[in-house]
Amino acid sequence: MNNKAELVFIPAPGVGHLGSTVELAKLLLHRHQRISITVLVMKLPSDSKVNTYLNSLSSGDRISFLHLPNDDLQGFDPKKFFPSFIECHKTLVKEAVSKLVHSESVSNDPPRLAGFVLDLFCTSMIDVADEFEVPSYIFFTSGAGFLGLMLHAQALYDKQNKHIAELKDSYSELEVPSLINPFPTRVLPSAYWEKPMILFELTRRFRRAKGIVVNSFIELESYAINSFSNGETNIPPVYPVGPILNLNGDSIDLGLGGSKTKAEIMEWLDDQPPLSVVFLCFGSMGSFDEDQVKEIAYALEQSGQRFLWSLRQPRPKGQSGAPRDYTNLTDVLPEGFLDRTVGIGKVIGWAPQVSILAHKAIRGFVSHCGWNSTLESIWFGVPIATWPMYAEQQFNAFEMVIELGLAVEIKMDYRKSEENQTIVRSREIEKGIKKLIEDENETRKRVEEMSEKSRKAMIEGGSSFTSLGCFIDDVMSNLS
Repeated sequence: MNNKAELVFIPAPGVGHLGSTVELAKLLLHRHQRISITVLVMKLPSDSKVNTYLNSLSSGDRISFLHLPNDDLQGFDPKKFFPSFIECHKTLVKEAVSKLVHSESVSNDPPRLAGFVLDLFCTSMIDVADEFEVPSYIFFTSGAGFLGLMLHAQALYDKQNKHIAELKDSYSELEVPSLINPFPTRVLPSAYWEKPMILFELTRRFRRAKGIVVNSFIELESYAINSFSNGETNIPPVYPVGPILNLNGDSIDLGLGGSKTKAEIMEWLDDQPPLSVVFLCFGSMGSFDEDQVKEIAYALEQSGQRFLWSLRQPRPKGQSGAPRDYTNLTDVLPEGFLDRTVGIGKVIGWAPQVSILAHKAIRGFVSHCGWNSTLESIWFGVPIATWPMYAEQQFNAFEMVIELGLAVEIKMDYRKSEENQTIVRSREIEKGIKKLIEDENETRKRVEEMSEKSRKAMIEGGSSFTSLGCFIDDVMSNLS
């Protein structure tokens, strides 16, 4: 009997989700020699980073990348119609998989299609997998706690007709099965206010999958992971296999000046004392208006703390796309700030985040709490001060500060939007930074302990290593 398995991976558009997907694929290929993987790449018309990232990869015999055409998608606004963007690729995915199956059928000793592995935003592709009579698995690129919130919110709506959007602007709390502590509704992701039906439909499809692979590990989110087997029916098996990290991620986007910029940053860090620098970075989409930039600058100057600050310029209102580097930092910073802080601080644009977090000079990380950044900070043992902006980052901030005790708070309920011009004042920022760098900091000790656990989870005999093996066994059972 042929026991070669072909998996079709469908990541969400964008290099962040693609990077995590490729790292998961690499783990599977390393663990099982009879698995091969085809990654179907959906590319947003405005995304220039995907090709750069894919070109940086060393291709292997058992992984291939197939770019789906996007000729008909020029002018498409994914922020407004993201589910439609995924939906309109169904026919293209079906055609691509049909060709893949046909090409394999005429080869010697071909692999058999064993399933689809779908990004959490691509669950409508379960319909395509069903047509090929193979199971689907969800790759959940956020944490297990947030997965629990999504399942709970959808169940409340479908089974009890309770809509959490009704709690907007209230100070009420939710009892969420994946959390020990009551969850304040003020830190619910904005999507639950704006497009809750889309999230509910995504989550309903989770329950149709054969399994859910989560980018987390049992030592980090034990309560959340255990909650999935505590009685609620219709939750597929959950496989915590993380932290799945792209530790070569700095090659994705070298920004203005490329490798020269990175070299200058690392040279500056080399000149700083060990554990002396606070790193501020707010993700690939993170930026602030001028008034907020000045408050951050005042806080840094008043703190007297060594700092490395990744400062990005927002796109003009009404324009989509990622923030850009400033051509002249003095246009946005307080007058004389760069001169007064020249001995202790450095303001940069794009940041090679992984390399910076790995550096011995870094003491703390003021972060937007994206899940990838959160896992990177844990991996390198760098505590976070939370400043979420969008997506599920407010939830991540709550989980890190309140649930897990692995971060300190600057803000947990901040959210960035064109309508929201809330200013976090310098005194509040300075307070969070000082708490982050305290010598007697229990948070730091817990992060350092969790860092060691995160690394042990991935090696042979570790919890994530074992969980990935269980997932592989499930995939291979599809061939019997």
